Amino acid sequence: MKLGLAVLSLALTSTALAQTAPRPQPDQPQTLRATTTIVLVPALVTTKNGEPVFTLTPDDFILTDDGVPQTLRLEDDTDRQPIALVVVIEAGGEGATHLDGLEERLGPMIETLVGPVEHTIAVVGFDSEPALVQPFTSDMQVVDQAIRGIGPGNGKAAILDGLSFAVDQLRNQPPRYRRAIISFTETLDHGSHLKIADALRAVSDTNTAIYSFAFNSTKAEEKSEAGEFSSRDPGPEHGCMGRDPDADPTKVKNRGVQAYDCASLLAPPLRLAKMAAIAAANALRKNVPETVAHLTGGEYYSFSNEKNLERGLQTLTNHIPNRYVLSFHPVNPHPGLHAVTLQLKDRPNLKVAARTSYWAAGPAAEAITP
Repeated sequence: MKLGLAVLSLALTSTALAQTAPRPQPDQPQTLRATTTIVLVPALVTTKNGEPVFTLTPDDFILTDDGVPQTLRLEDDTDRQPIALVVVIEAGGEGATHLDGLEERLGPMIETLVGPVEHTIAVVGFDSEPALVQPFTSDMQVVDQAIRGIGPGNGKAAILDGLSFAVDQLRNQPPRYRRAIISFTETLDHGSHLKIADALRAVSDTNTAIYSFAFNSTKAEEKSEAGEFSSRDPGPEHGCMGRDPDADPTKVKNRGVQAYDCASLLAPPLRLAKMAAIAAANALRKNVPETVAHLTGGEYYSFSNEKNLERGLQTLTNHIPNRYVLSFHPVNPHPGLHAVTLQLKDRPNLKVAARTSYWAAGPAAEAITP
């Protein structure tokens, strides 16, 4: 596959890092399991003008996990941790058109974004299929050459497949590394083999933040993708999401109403997690890069030209070292998706952004999939 340039997926902060007891050795990969004992949630606090605020304490935050308040602590010196970064580039779809000529600028921009900390960077490209263009390296010149060498791909842009592939590249990185993905892509996926539910699990089950830069998909793609995703992600054949073939068609509920009715049958914590999974799945159908950024605690920037892109990267460069990293021990660490909310106490003039979910693996996880 000859790859073209359109999605750059970078994950620069550890979002929802989960550790199990006993603590893993430095050279062992770390994943989120049902036995999770600690979850890390990086958060960005800004003024209404967008200026970072970095004078708060754990007592200034309120965090809930599936609606249950959690006791927080603040991790120290996380901005000095080394970074494992994957740059994902969309070669297919509209990527080659919208990012043509920008590949010469991306390498230097990423080098500025990473800064002086220890780092290792990989490059992934995709059109209808993802491919590893450059394995992890600390040499920025090699990264720059890999980005510049990507050529146009086919007519597909399998964003979810590309992001899942990028997450897989990060799994074997030592846990002392912050894991990050940065994405430059269009808004809609067309061509992924991964189902929505599996994609949701893929982007949520590791300590990876996704920072997305996206241009708008065309109207023709928006129309075609709505049907493609619905046919690729049918509901279960039986159970509360099943359809009765003999039912009165005038009384059949739409899938969204039916899904929320199903969620209402669950216990309160699981109901919140189920509703979060449904909302996330619906959002992925409308705007993939924006949704994955919010789910993982990253940031989303739209762009239409080099000037927009460079301004967004400069803003992100300023935000990265000024993030808080909060940690908590889940009160109810059930398997599956967890809905996370983070708010500020008595700080109406400030805004906080953090991940909205994390995934805990386990045999009962299917109960929390959309």
